[in-house]
Amino acid sequence: MTMQDPIADMLTRIRNAQGAGHATVTMPASKQKKALLDVLVREGYVANYTMSSAVKPKLTVTLKYQKGGVPVIEELKRVSRPGLRIYKECTDLPKVRGGLGVAIISTDKGLLTDRVARSQGVGGEVICTVF
Repeated sequence: MTMQDPIADMLTRIRNAQGAGHATVTMPASKQKKALLDVLVREGYVANYTMSSAVKPKLTVTLKYQKGGVPVIEELKRVSRPGLRIYKECTDLPKVRGGLGVAIISTDKGLLTDRVARSQGVGGEVICTVF
């Protein structure tokens, strides 16, 4: 059986692992998942990740927690999906919780946060929101 939405699967694995209190989570690798994880690491939502060099590469994501074991990511939501793509212009990009969170946008310049995309004047597909 083929996977219909690998990005949604990745976000769900991260949500489930943080809910269970795991330190790491493993998933199949792809270029888009790697780019999405680069943004999450840069924004401070995930500690880091590694990619195995096997025949079928895997991504191992190290999750980040606050003191007391509270996950850094409170909400991780898929916006655009294969059945309903959501595209926005730079002036219409969503602000997550009044700017406290981040929307990740797929643009022609790569995956960017909503703030960076707005400052560069580019729009694109809204992949997910993180708070």
